[in-house]
Amino acid sequence: MFNRVYIKSLISFDEVELELEKGLVVISGPSGAGKSLLMNSIISSFGHGTVEASICEVLIDKPLRLKSEAYELEDEITVKALKKGKVRHYIDGQNISKKVLKQLFLPFVQYLSVRDKSGFESCKLISMIDTALISDNKSFKKLKKEYTKRYMNYKAKAYELKRIKEDELKLAELIEFANFEIEKIESIDPKIDEDIELLKVKHQLSRIDKINDALAEANSIFNLEESVCEVYRLLDKNNDAFVEMMNQLRADFEDIESLAEDLAEVDIERVLDRLEKISSLKNRYGGIKEALDYAKLKKEELAGYQNIEQDKSMLELFLELEFSELTVLAGRMSQERKKEAIRVEKELVEYLAELKLPPLEFTFETVGLGELGQDQIDVSLNGSKATTLSGGEFNRVRLALMVVALMGVDDGGVLILDEIDANVSGDESIAIANMISKLSLVYQIFAISHQPHLASKANQHILVTKIEDKSRAILLDRDGRIDEIARIIGGEKPNIEAMQFSKKLLEIE
Repeated sequence: MFNRVYIKSLISFDEVELELEKGLVVISGPSGAGKSLLMNSIISSFGHGTVEASICEVLIDKPLRLKSEAYELEDEITVKALKKGKVRHYIDGQNISKKVLKQLFLPFVQYLSVRDKSGFESCKLISMIDTALISDNKSFKKLKKEYTKRYMNYKAKAYELKRIKEDELKLAELIEFANFEIEKIESIDPKIDEDIELLKVKHQLSRIDKINDALAEANSIFNLEESVCEVYRLLDKNNDAFVEMMNQLRADFEDIESLAEDLAEVDIERVLDRLEKISSLKNRYGGIKEALDYAKLKKEELAGYQNIEQDKSMLELFLELEFSELTVLAGRMSQERKKEAIRVEKELVEYLAELKLPPLEFTFETVGLGELGQDQIDVSLNGSKATTLSGGEFNRVRLALMVVALMGVDDGGVLILDEIDANVSGDESIAIANMISKLSLVYQIFAISHQPHLASKANQHILVTKIEDKSRAILLDRDGRIDEIARIIGGEKPNIEAMQFSKKLLEIE
């Protein structure tokens, strides 16, 4: 529930500070005073609509079912909206986006307007019936849990099969491409660093003629070897170093001659062709190792492609069997829901009669399997579906359904009603007030109203007035409530009868 509201600089309001209580809080006042403006400012703090106030701060008891891993929350949460240039939202001092804030509190802070046409969607009707069933039917709770778990797995497998079928359309092309890539790499059969060796051979081949010419001329050095040795002997000098050097030179020349003979047998065209092929692989894959790794990857992909058809067959069989099982489970859920719907219809008769409405009937239609089973539920009132009901009928039926749905609910959260009892007759107004009063046993309700019967049932009554373009909101005491209800009944200058009727309404309470 909301414990406190503080608002600053809200168009015609300078400042509003209200301490709030449980139950029904009625907001009334002359037209144009700022009632909707005040209420809209409060709900904008929770991500609904546009923030107009420079500050709007709401203290709210943390709902028992509210969980958040992203934010640390106290038992009493402070929700704040600040508008200074741009709007920022905070929860217990932590910055939070408008979207996340709205989703966080959506189950706990509900806003219903006379212009709002929500509440009769099939999913909401199913949720209402299921909640009632789960509260006193353990077998249904177990049944629904099993269905939900198996349906989510079924949905995941169906998506997997869809992906396989999509891939299957491209499978032949993928296999052909993979084989082409593998064959291209394996036909070249490159070796790590092979290109370095080939470049070295290419470089040597480009100089072979010069090497041979230089070698033929250099061999003449050996013709002088004996003469040099003779000089050393005549001078009585040691010639070991010279002899060793000449032997090394002879060995090197032999190696060069051997290399030249080997190079003479090398096919230069083959070397160049090989270099070109390896170069193309490096350009395409980034290197020889990368090309070999890519070929290995493609082989693994081919092995996977070969398993696709087997996986597809197994998935199709699983989905076929699971669909049959889920259909049985959905049928059992539907039977329980139809029984519960009849019970709810009977319980609704009294409330609908009080609201001057005929009995309501739930209509069931079988549709394709979904997360909630195979039921599509609507309501029928004298043959009219929810979408064709008048605004007054729609809101009265919605209130009756909400009252019936209170079974097993300890804390419904906060419910904001914007002129939900507008444009109705006196008897209808009384009935609506009674319904809202029942709802206030579970919800903290904020209701903007121009009807005396609802105002008389309030646990708190807030009066919004406007004088010289300045609005203010105050909590009324008993005398103030008598005066305000009399004003609602008799206008700005109520007569004695209006004052007496106002006191009578409050005495009833």
